[in-house]
Amino acid sequence: MAATETARPPVHFQTHPKRYKHWKLSTSKDIATLTMNVDPTAGERDGYELKLNSYDIGVDVELNDAIQRLRFEHPEVRCVIVTGALDRVFCAGANIVMLRTSSHAFKVNFCKYTNETRLGIEDASHNSGIKFIAALNGTASGGGYELALACDDIVLVDDRNSAVSFPEVPLLGVLPGTGGLTRIADKRKIRRDRCDVFSTVAEGIKGKRAVEWNLVDALLPLSRWQEGVNERARKLADTVKARGTQGVELDAVEPKETPVSNGRKLAYTYVEFTIDDQARTAELEIKAPEKCAETAEKAFSEGNQWWILRAMRELDDAICRLRMNHLDVGLVLVRAKGSVETLTKTDALLATSDHWFVRETQHLVRRVLKRVDLSAKSLYAIADGGTVWVGTFLELLLACDRSYVLNDENAKVTFGITASNKGLYPMSNGISRLQTRFLGTPEQTDVVLANKGTFDAATADELGLATFAPDDIDWEDELRLALEERAAFSPDALTGMEANLRFAGPETMETKIFGRLSAWQNWIFQRPNAVGERGALTCYGTPHKAEFRFERT
Repeated sequence: MAATETARPPVHFQTHPKRYKHWKLSTSKDIATLTMNVDPTAGERDGYELKLNSYDIGVDVELNDAIQRLRFEHPEVRCVIVTGALDRVFCAGANIVMLRTSSHAFKVNFCKYTNETRLGIEDASHNSGIKFIAALNGTASGGGYELALACDDIVLVDDRNSAVSFPEVPLLGVLPGTGGLTRIADKRKIRRDRCDVFSTVAEGIKGKRAVEWNLVDALLPLSRWQEGVNERARKLADTVKARGTQGVELDAVEPKETPVSNGRKLAYTYVEFTIDDQARTAELEIKAPEKCAETAEKAFSEGNQWWILRAMRELDDAICRLRMNHLDVGLVLVRAKGSVETLTKTDALLATSDHWFVRETQHLVRRVLKRVDLSAKSLYAIADGGTVWVGTFLELLLACDRSYVLNDENAKVTFGITASNKGLYPMSNGISRLQTRFLGTPEQTDVVLANKGTFDAATADELGLATFAPDDIDWEDELRLALEERAAFSPDALTGMEANLRFAGPETMETKIFGRLSAWQNWIFQRPNAVGERGALTCYGTPHKAEFRFERT
């Protein structure tokens, strides 16, 4: 923990527009507006003020919630205007004092969550037909401009003062942490030399040059600012079709917490996880119910209680809590249980229905599985007696770093293939988890997919779905040794190793963003030039000037 970090309360990931402190969400027919108006005094912890619409994790939790609600509660919305409420300022980016006084692990997890939220905007545009326009009513710096880059259209007010900027290199000795360098080069395809200049000019670039360099799409004068923004929003909205007319309200998914030996258990409806503080491990279990909706209409009528929607929202909340609130937990043991029939029928519905609500749920499942992929925790699937690894639950096993399968005919372990395993939920690399697993033997993917119905542990081992498949005699000892060994390794080395190994295959903008995040933040954020006694991040906002060590690595 950083020496100056104040006591950090646990981060909660459930909120509601009525409780927002930093955003206002409003809708008018098929146009929504998200207005950023950060409360300077409402940071997630004491010790900093969120000045100039700067943000911390709490601001992003609300933004993520708003995007989810737009997708599920407002299927009529076709375009979202993202703007600011302050005069001459859109957003100053991540709060510097918050970063300076946070532990390294928290900084990295904060930036990862922020990245996932920005990618959620792009996902909504690509998969849900909700277009986003960044209406920059003032200067957008650092993470503020990175938020704009996630949108489909960027409009900057032409007031001779407002600019877009990445001041991290010249002022803080770090880099834009939310995919900004990747997006200006790969998404907006700005020339390398211009990217170089832009990323080293602290005051940023404004006016006609910002348009010429493709940093923004248009300038609008103050005299017709709102009119011009509305016109562009209307034009964007008309490029897509509304998904529906009646939405589904999302309720909170809060777990019940109870103390257990050496830790605590958090139980939701379909998910529970148990923390062992002494062993620095967690056990996470997800369960499918005995009965389920078999048609889109029935699923829609169940709304936020539809089991797969609720289970995945619970899993998402659990993963976020494990990341942010349980930093010492290094290894998560994953189990899946429940009805094979429910999993099979639900997966068939998710794969075939064109109902907007079912499609949105399918997209949510994909995003949650990606969140699992991207978590800096070692993940072991434990396929012991009574576990069920069918379809979507098999995707969870494939997301794990290892799978331990109990090969004992008396211990029922069930595997099965559904449409979910045929590319319905691609990873960040753009291909399925099976394709990623068998990258060197692609024909094995087809062999696995050819299996009909369910199959047992021995068959799963033959198909390559088990890392190890001990019998009942060796099971307990082999598993115990594996857990003790993993817990003894350096968590820093494991994080780097896992991030290198999880995304074999094609490189995408998404894998670049997270790969570079893992590399630079776990290096630059630790370097004296950034966080040393006279580092730029340490000295920012103080009377002291940064002092750099000038040797290159």
